Amino acid sequence: MAVFALFGILLVTQLYPLVWLLIYSLKTNEEILSGSFFSLPAVWQWSNYSAAVDSGNYWKYLYNSGFVTIVTMLCIILLASLTAFAITRFRWKYGQVVLLIFLLGMMIPLQSTLLPLMLIFKNINILNTHLSLILPYIAFQTPIAVFILSGFMRTIPTEIEESAIVDGAGVFRIFGSIVLPVSIPPVMTVCILAFINVWNEYILAATFISSEKLKTLPFGVYSFVSQYSVNYGAIGAFLVLGALPVLVIYFLLAEKITKGMVAGAVKG
Repeated sequence: MAVFALFGILLVTQLYPLVWLLIYSLKTNEEILSGSFFSLPAVWQWSNYSAAVDSGNYWKYLYNSGFVTIVTMLCIILLASLTAFAITRFRWKYGQVVLLIFLLGMMIPLQSTLLPLMLIFKNINILNTHLSLILPYIAFQTPIAVFILSGFMRTIPTEIEESAIVDGAGVFRIFGSIVLPVSIPPVMTVCILAFINVWNEYILAATFISSEKLKTLPFGVYSFVSQYSVNYGAIGAFLVLGALPVLVIYFLLAEKITKGMVAGAVKG
């Protein structure tokens, strides 16, 4: 009984901010500024969502965030899976050293790289482009991806690969036809982590992107802030619309993480 009570408390604490944000996005400025944070709106202001889409340039920011995130995710999966495969399945004395270097990359603060990256990107003429976001996103997300994938690939039985070698399979065929399909659960985990971290990232985007047509979703809230007024309801609606893709992606991929594909592959 205590376990169910604990899970119930955790569920409420996780869902409450989302419910509160949804209610917040349907209120007028007067209701929000009056301090009635927990009350339902007197009149549901669905116009806040139309304002978020139109005035907030939602579709433009959504496209930019989607493009940067998808390209980053694909590159991370490719680089991290190949690196983890080389570290765990090849017999070479520098494998653990390479893994240690990637793990050290997880300890580098993002803020400490802003100035040197800006100077580098300016010198190679990619500042204020999507590439100036994609490259550091890949660099900062790949270490944790290598850590997750290498830990999983160590558990894959070698008998699967030995059978493929006997049949004449090469390294890339073993990776593409056996190891990578079996590693789908941790790959989905990497996808979710990369998607959430890149989708919500603000510091690098604010530093390297100045062009209005290239900005990502976190900048959309500034469309409703002027010198003399702030449309709080539209900001809430924009935040709901910005969080919606993350929730959809999470629920679509979460089920795949729990599947025991290694055991199924061994039995086959």
